[in-house]
Amino acid sequence: MPDIYKNSTKTAYLLLIFMAVFSTFYNSLLPLHGDEAYYWVWSYHLQGGYYDHAPVIAFMIKLTNFISQSEWGVRLSAVFSMSVAGLYIFKLTQKIADDKTALDALFIYSSVVLVHAGYTLVTPDAPLILFWSLSLYYGYIAIFENSTKAYLLLGLFLGLMMMSKYTAILFVAILLIFVLLKERRLFKDWRVYAVMGISFIIVTPMLWWNYQNDWISFLFQLGHGSSNKLDIDFGRFLEFFGGQFGVFTPVFTAVLFYYLVKKRAFFGDKKLFFISLSIVVPLLFFFYKSLLARIELNYTAPAYIGAAVILAYIFRQYRLKKTFKVGIIIALTLSIIARVALVTHLEVVQDRMYGNKEAIALLQSHAKKSDAFYGDHLTIAALMQFYLPNHPDTQIYTRTRFSQYDMWRKDKRAKDGLYLTRDPMEDELSKIFSSVTLVDKISLKKGINATKTFYIYRVSHFQQ
Repeated sequence: MPDIYKNSTKTAYLLLIFMAVFSTFYNSLLPLHGDEAYYWVWSYHLQGGYYDHAPVIAFMIKLTNFISQSEWGVRLSAVFSMSVAGLYIFKLTQKIADDKTALDALFIYSSVVLVHAGYTLVTPDAPLILFWSLSLYYGYIAIFENSTKAYLLLGLFLGLMMMSKYTAILFVAILLIFVLLKERRLFKDWRVYAVMGISFIIVTPMLWWNYQNDWISFLFQLGHGSSNKLDIDFGRFLEFFGGQFGVFTPVFTAVLFYYLVKKRAFFGDKKLFFISLSIVVPLLFFFYKSLLARIELNYTAPAYIGAAVILAYIFRQYRLKKTFKVGIIIALTLSIIARVALVTHLEVVQDRMYGNKEAIALLQSHAKKSDAFYGDHLTIAALMQFYLPNHPDTQIYTRTRFSQYDMWRKDKRAKDGLYLTRDPMEDELSKIFSSVTLVDKISLKKGINATKTFYIYRVSHFQQ
């Protein structure tokens, strides 16, 4: 059996190439999630910000549109981001330890469920993880190797990270905490202020867009995942905490948490402490937030960039060879099960992705040349635009949560056309249009035994 550690760098590149090629093929087997379609729609409306998120994901999808606008093409941004993140995890671990430990870190990263999900769905988490890994690497080089080039690159990638997702502000907190505790001398270094200046220049378009729109996106995110009242729910916290053992897998999460507590985040070692802070700060922040509101498991994803590095160091340093092997086996098993289930039992694993394409195909069979198209939610409207021929503009006129569609709407009056809904909506549509006719419906699987139904209405004579 060949020694995979003999040329760790070659093995790392081969693994990353395999992950990228395999994921690209795999992604062609799955229909788009509604959120993915929504971000794809953004790529046709490039701007400095969006109601729901920062703008980089739209620009990345815009670039991949030139390659393909099929499902796998839209997801190329995710494949690229996760692959580059894996490469820089390898490079960072080489700096902290050695080639073998670096390859272990890449094995850990490439095996866990969270990363496989990141390779599959394109969301703002993709560029966040990309620029988080780059910022962590160049932040390390800047601080510990005193590289002016690294400081400038840190400013660039930090700015792009903040243009990717607002939780990037946690990385700023990481840098500030580290400098305050370990490197106060850096407050006298002009390059630190160059980092701030470069980052500020890069985020200026997002700040300007928010200023022009009454800070609407910032206000939405401040309210998202928060509660207006101090309603502490330990059950919600335990659910979120336990979920970490699923997304980063049980063995890896248990070992990581145990040693971070036992070694006090490796406070005595500046280099390890810097990496540990990149884990502890986002984890503690979202653990706290989970006491107040329901938090999605993917929010902690950036923490596991540094976690792969620290874990690989722990396994090698404390000679936990058997634990490492068991962890890899369990992680890969769970990831393979998740990938297979997503293809074979989509209606059970992710029912929100199941059946939309079929419902839109049925709607298309009833379409006339002059029809406008409407959905009852941002995800339905976006999926219609993606899957309908020639990608026609779609809109929403029924009651649903505020979204970018509301900000884009120019026509106060709706045209005649077809309305796709997930619930019967004759009564509500009749308040908007004087003529509403149910032309078809389709029932599809949802979960194990349940079903869901899509309704197609022909609407005309707008009356509001």
